Amino acid sequence: MSILVDNGTRLMVQGITGSEGAFHTKQMVEYGTKVVAGVTPGKGGSTILGIPVYNTVRDAALSTGADASAIFVPPQYAADAIMEAVESGLKTVVCLTEGIPTLDMVVTKQYVRTRQTILIGPNTPGIISPGQCKIGVMAGYIHMPGKVGIMSRSGTLTYEVVDQLTSMGIGQSTSVGIGGDPIVGLSFVDLLEMFERDQDTEAVVLIGEIGGNAEEDAAIYCKGHITKPVVAFIAGLTAPPGRRMGHAGAVVSNGKGDAASKIEALKEAGITVVRNPVEIGETVAHAIDRFRAR
Repeated sequence: MSILVDNGTRLMVQGITGSEGAFHTKQMVEYGTKVVAGVTPGKGGSTILGIPVYNTVRDAALSTGADASAIFVPPQYAADAIMEAVESGLKTVVCLTEGIPTLDMVVTKQYVRTRQTILIGPNTPGIISPGQCKIGVMAGYIHMPGKVGIMSRSGTLTYEVVDQLTSMGIGQSTSVGIGGDPIVGLSFVDLLEMFERDQDTEAVVLIGEIGGNAEEDAAIYCKGHITKPVVAFIAGLTAPPGRRMGHAGAVVSNGKGDAASKIEALKEAGITVVRNPVEIGETVAHAIDRFRAR
């Protein structure tokens, strides 16, 4: 009932001794995530919350068997932190840091492409497979194990959808925030492929926003590859051209990346698009009923 992370995931936290890293490590441990190591250069040999701290990612991975990382590192050091995690062979890297210089991410993404590591983010709230593993800053208590995969560019709207699905008893298989920056690792297309393969995911919710072409790419991919129902919502329908809307990647420029064109592309691909986020839960429930009745 999950993709990417589960109750076997062994997590390290890069930047665990910082205020953000320490706070969210405590939350993840309380949720049940197996946090086995922390990394802060110069503080190796210490412990925090009873978790051993290492100077390097490689030392932490070799000593604890960690296979995933959460990065809570200041923006100027975050790209190097990602590449250190990738170089050490971790399977999954979740970068929570916001504001990494774009040119740093251009280089980092090219590097990640040459390796087997999956990068989520940066500027993501993280990933959660309810009841099994939480890597990030999401409120764990509003989630429940279920059959719907969620992939989103908006943390706030994700919480709204999760709350609806939990209140209706539907729940979530895995919820992933792909990040709000112009350059991110994992894409909607990557996640669609994983949710399609996951036998316990019966439907997918796509929460997009203006800017970029991630939603259009997802629409093209859905046409030939996705058999499960997909319900989408695009934030920013009334955003004026050229206005940045919260996220670094959410800006309409040169007439491209606006909400209307994204909605049109999604509908053309057979995806159900809702105009109001409060309709997502009911729409998903009906889509699952129709899917099961086929």
